Amino acid sequence: MSKQATPPSTKGCFFWRAPHLSRRVMFRHMASALGGYFLLPAPKLEAAASGGTPIGTAKKVIFVLMSGGPSHADTFDFKMFPGATPAAFTPETYGSIVWPRGIMPRLAEQLDSVTLLRSVRSWAAVHELARNWVQIGRNPTSGLSRIAPHIGSVVSLELSQKDAVLPAFMSLNAGAQPGQGYLASDHAPFFVNPGGGGLANTRNPEGEANFQRRYNLLRDLASEEVLVNDLGASPAEIGAYNLSARRMMYNTDVDRAFTFTTDERARYGNTGFGNACLAARNLVRSNLGTRFVQITVGGWDNHAGIYTGAFNPANANSTIRQFDLGLGMLLSDLRASGELNDTLVIAMGEFGRTVRHGGGTALNAQAGRDHHLQQAVLVAGAKVKGRSVIGTTDAQAFETRDHGWSAGRDIRPEDIEATIYSALGIDWTTIRRDDPFGRGFEYVPVDARYQFRPVHELW
Repeated sequence: MSKQATPPSTKGCFFWRAPHLSRRVMFRHMASALGGYFLLPAPKLEAAASGGTPIGTAKKVIFVLMSGGPSHADTFDFKMFPGATPAAFTPETYGSIVWPRGIMPRLAEQLDSVTLLRSVRSWAAVHELARNWVQIGRNPTSGLSRIAPHIGSVVSLELSQKDAVLPAFMSLNAGAQPGQGYLASDHAPFFVNPGGGGLANTRNPEGEANFQRRYNLLRDLASEEVLVNDLGASPAEIGAYNLSARRMMYNTDVDRAFTFTTDERARYGNTGFGNACLAARNLVRSNLGTRFVQITVGGWDNHAGIYTGAFNPANANSTIRQFDLGLGMLLSDLRASGELNDTLVIAMGEFGRTVRHGGGTALNAQAGRDHHLQQAVLVAGAKVKGRSVIGTTDAQAFETRDHGWSAGRDIRPEDIEATIYSALGIDWTTIRRDDPFGRGFEYVPVDARYQFRPVHELW
C-alpha cells in the first residue's frame, strides 16, 4: 500500500510567515527545528498509471493570469465590430494571425514566437470559480478540490531542486489564490510584489554579523535538542522555512533578480505588471531554482466603458497598453537572450467576454462587455510554432467553428494544464497514491467524456 500524506498546515505564504506552533510549544521546541529537518525521514510518495509521452521542450513556465476575464474579441481572437471597435486598433495580418497592432504594437513584434488558441472555452462564467479552475486544472467544487494543489505546486513537486536558493513556484502580484493543497509546504507559492528594490525582509536590521551569530546559536541548540525529543512534523516544517529563508538572505544573486535599474523599469512601463515581468525575466535567467512563475494582472472586468477605459488605445496607461508593453518586452528580452527557446509563456483569463447583446449590438448598454464562456489564449516560447492559430470562431467570436486540434472539441482548462506539464516533461497522466482521502490524486482529472490531453498541435 502507498503511504497517505498528512495535509500540510500552511497555504501559500510569504516566506517569513512560517508555519507556527502554540506559544507554549514554540518556546519549548523552537531550537529543534533545523536539526529535526535534517534527521526526520522524507515521506514515501509514489506515482502510478503513467502513460503520457511529454513533449519536454520547456525548462520553465511563465503563466500570466489576466484576472477579470479579458475580451477575447479585442485581444487574442480579434474581430472588428463596425461602429464599435475603435479605428485606432488598426488590425494587421501576420501569417495566420489578425492582430490589433494599434493597441498591442509590442506584442505584434513577437508574433513569430506566438500561437493563439481560439477554440478555448471556460467551464464557468463566475470569476472566483473559473479563476480557481484555471489554476488547479479541475472543478473547484469537486470532492478532491479541497486538497488540490495549484499547477505550480505540482511543477515544484516534480522539478524542484534540493538546496535551491529560490522556491520552484513564485507568484508575483497575486492576491488570494490556490495554494499547495495536500502537498508539503515547501511546494507552496512564494508570494512577492516586486518593486525593483530587492527582495523584502532579506536583511536583518541589526546587521549580518549579529544575525549570523544568532543563527549559529540556534543551530547549536537544535543539534542537541533533536537527539532527545520526538517533536513531530511541525518543527521540520519550520526548519525547512528557516533553511530556505537563510539561503535567500544576504544573497547577491537574489538581490540581482529583484533589483531593477531606472532604465529597465522605464522600458517595461514603470507599472506593477511591468515590474513583475522584469522579475519573471530575471528569475528565468538566474537559474536559482524557480521553474514556475505566475504573474497576476487585473483590470479586465470591463462591463462598462471598455474602449474609454481598459482598452483605450489613446491612453498609454490603459490596461491593454500596460499589458502589451510589459509582456512584449518580456518576450523580446527572453528571445534576444535565447531563453525563450526553453521557456513556455502562457497568457489567459478565467473566461472571455460577450460579443453580442440585445438588438444585435456588439456592446452592452454601458458600452462594455459581460462574462462569456468563449475565450482565447496566447502561447509563446518553448519552440511552439510562430504566427499560428489553433481553432477558429464565427465572425463575432461567439463560439467555436473549427476546433483545430486532435481532440475535436473545445480546449478546456484541464487541457491547458496538461499542456504545461507535457511541455515541462511531466507525465500529465500521473496518479499519486499519497492523498489524504486515499482515492488517488490525478495530475489532470480523468473524465471519460473528454479525455483531457495536451494541445501538442502547438508544436
